[in-house]
Amino acid sequence: MTEMLLYALGIVLFALGLLVSIAWHELGHLSTAKLFGIRVPQYMVGFGPTIWSKKRGDTEYGIKAIPAGGYIRMIGMFPPGEDGKIEARSTSPWRSMIEDAREASYEELEPGDETRLFYTRKPWKRVIVMFAGPFMNLVLAAALFFGSMMTIGTAGQTTQVAGVQKCVIKQSEKRDTCKAGDPVSPAYKAGLREGDKIVAFNGTPVSDWDTLSDHIRDTIGPATVTVERAGQRLDLHPVLVPNVVPKKDADGKVVQPAQYTKAGYLGFASKTEIAPLTFGETTDRMTELMENGVHSVIALPGKIPGLWDATFGDGERAEDSPVGVVGAARITGELMTVEAPPTTILVMFMNLLVMFNVSLFLFNMLPLLPLDGGHIAGALWESLRRHVARIFKRPDPGPFDVAKLMPAAYVVAGVFVCFTLLVLAADIVNPVKIT
Repeated sequence: MTEMLLYALGIVLFALGLLVSIAWHELGHLSTAKLFGIRVPQYMVGFGPTIWSKKRGDTEYGIKAIPAGGYIRMIGMFPPGEDGKIEARSTSPWRSMIEDAREASYEELEPGDETRLFYTRKPWKRVIVMFAGPFMNLVLAAALFFGSMMTIGTAGQTTQVAGVQKCVIKQSEKRDTCKAGDPVSPAYKAGLREGDKIVAFNGTPVSDWDTLSDHIRDTIGPATVTVERAGQRLDLHPVLVPNVVPKKDADGKVVQPAQYTKAGYLGFASKTEIAPLTFGETTDRMTELMENGVHSVIALPGKIPGLWDATFGDGERAEDSPVGVVGAARITGELMTVEAPPTTILVMFMNLLVMFNVSLFLFNMLPLLPLDGGHIAGALWESLRRHVARIFKRPDPGPFDVAKLMPAAYVVAGVFVCFTLLVLAADIVNPVKIT
């Protein structure tokens, strides 16, 4: 019963974090739009039926039933048609899409709004308005990440021994029980014990796990391991053997998804401790997180076949498989039931929100309508056209009509909807789980 309540608590906390992230995103659009004098009739968090709303000034603020997004409605997102009209009708379905989008952006037009239209603002102001939403997600992600890493910290391996493996097991086999025929591990044979702190390897002092790990991996054969035990220093003399171990990248990080290689093996588990990071260390990790996020977005199309097979076939769900809102909520629920210190659970929960906000930033910056990046690209293109016209003393081409791109925007939206439904199905039938 307690486990079920903790699971439900995790889902509720994630839903609240999701709502705050969306509201924060839309606040960026709202605040900058009002700063530049654009009228904003609506600020809504969620989609579907309205649960609560209140009008202040000329803006209605509200919460809707489905916490899967949000929006603000700005007057005059698109310029009038070439004939200067807002309303028009065409027998062409593509043309109708353009005209419907244009009409919708003026449907709440009131007297005096002629000077408060979005498209009449200079391109740089429109770029700021559209960039402000994703930027707020980036700010929130950075605040959560720096706050958690520099105050609580993260679990890191130390040079202290948490346990000694009795035999040599290929780590690709993912087992920890010895079988008949498994050779005795070098650490166990040399007398390494739980609680020992390794302070030197082959006479070279070591104070961190990464350095010690590199020494062990690079060594096959006799070695001298100096440990502190009960206040005394002892020299142990293991004979390291080759074994199949997780592969590391150029930065010393374990490659994900898991890959394996042959390297020197001692045979012990290191103790982990939670310790705050410095500002520089946190900055490096935040940069790495952003780089991984960019690579994930680029690699996303290539993961669709595996996601389909994991959902409708007999394929396994990859560790780096895309996860949607439902999947993230399930992970948060499982996280709350894990037997771990509360601080560890808190850091992991905050990291989930960090990754969610980083994803919101990166996706919305794609230069595709109806995403924010599509509107930014339209404003930049308009600015470029006008500057070129000015340089060559040509007539001002006027505002770039983003509405003409709405047919393509519907195609992009359709692709995103299909992908979202596929991820949703995968999160239900074959979810990613905490291991």
